[in-house]
Amino acid sequence: MAKAKTKFVCQECGYESPKWMGKCTACHQWNTLVEEKEIKNTRRSTFMTGESHKVGKPEPITGIVSETEHRVTTSSQELNRVLGGGIVPGSLVLIGGDPGIGKSTLLLQVSSQLAEKDLDVLYISGEESVKQTKLRADRLAIKSNNLYVMSETNIQEIADAIIKMSPSFVVVDSIQTVYHSEITSAPGSVSQVRECTSELMRIAKSNNIPIFVVGHVTKEGSIAGPRLLEHMVDTVLYFEGERHNAFRIVRSVKNRFGSTNEMGIFEMKEEGLVEVTNPSEVFLEERSANVAGSTIVASMEGTRPVLVEIQALLSPTSFGNPRRMATGLNQSRVPLLMAVLEKRAGLLLQNQDAYVKVAGGVKLDEPAIDLAVAISIASSFRDQPTNPNDVLIGEVGLTGEIRRVSRIEQRINEAAKLGFGRAIVPEKNVNGIKTPSSIEVIGVQSVHEALKVSLGN
Repeated sequence: MAKAKTKFVCQECGYESPKWMGKCTACHQWNTLVEEKEIKNTRRSTFMTGESHKVGKPEPITGIVSETEHRVTTSSQELNRVLGGGIVPGSLVLIGGDPGIGKSTLLLQVSSQLAEKDLDVLYISGEESVKQTKLRADRLAIKSNNLYVMSETNIQEIADAIIKMSPSFVVVDSIQTVYHSEITSAPGSVSQVRECTSELMRIAKSNNIPIFVVGHVTKEGSIAGPRLLEHMVDTVLYFEGERHNAFRIVRSVKNRFGSTNEMGIFEMKEEGLVEVTNPSEVFLEERSANVAGSTIVASMEGTRPVLVEIQALLSPTSFGNPRRMATGLNQSRVPLLMAVLEKRAGLLLQNQDAYVKVAGGVKLDEPAIDLAVAISIASSFRDQPTNPNDVLIGEVGLTGEIRRVSRIEQRINEAAKLGFGRAIVPEKNVNGIKTPSSIEVIGVQSVHEALKVSLGN
């Protein structure tokens, strides 16, 4: 009989220790080690299919034939873009987001879309009964005979159902509710999440079935469980957005079958999530005209240019240390750009509270938004509106220079489609580009020069 062994596992990073410690030596978090009992099985594990394990042989890379991955496309072009063109058979996709953000709604809609293409889809819910899932399906007007629903949390039962049915698509909602009977720890612990995800990965790879797994999110905004969970899967998607805001953003942070940092935008309505085909127009529809502190930037989200409004508000400080706050962009970027404006453009900002926001709930992290942020701050400080037909693109250096950015033509073309008349870009990006005749491209070399062009002084 196998001997039971007690160990202590960190719930943050998965580090295992033979004894309890107040602080994890791997991730340095306090009070994260939990006692778990593990039964060591001396038998060699095989796949759930019962097939014998095949030992691979080394092959020269030049002798391996390259094949294009066949993808299953959904009716949602936004989701197809985030996944890199569609769903790859045999892939394991992890999608995380805040509670109530719409993860189950999105996956149920995708399941229905695939079922309408005569594909068998198995939706496994560990948090809701089949009747609760049916109620959501009725609200979404889902009536497909190829969509099968199952309420189960035992990974062995789930594996048997997948192998017996052999569907074309599987959804497991959520991985934190699934457990392995041979592991005595509670569902959602590091050992359970790791083992259950490993079983789902083996099922997906050995049976060539794409599996979507829903993951809970911690209060810090990361997917609950060890970081190993994100390393095991093929694709990691984050479902972002405010519960009181109608727009939802699906962002890819890892994708073995496509580019990362792609973004898909949806709007939550009564009939479910509806994709937004022109996000730039949506983000700019509520922009106020002739208001100081507002600029437009063309940012790249993966392979797609998106026009977003950046707002800045400066007011005299009432304290000794002025406040610097940012929403939707890096917090440290605001004081850096304000220091450049003080040193290189002569603006006295040291006694001003600064609040910078990216409108629409979008998060931007590329350097190309520096120029738009700097001009927004200067516009609010001088209480002078910028030209509403201007789009600003460029990275700002510490010496005040405007540095070149990538994919400048795509950004300018997107601005021209939405009717903008001028694009203020780095001087180094102007040479050799082809732009529409409807938009004027102005190259600038420094922040001081950009202020003259955009604000007129």
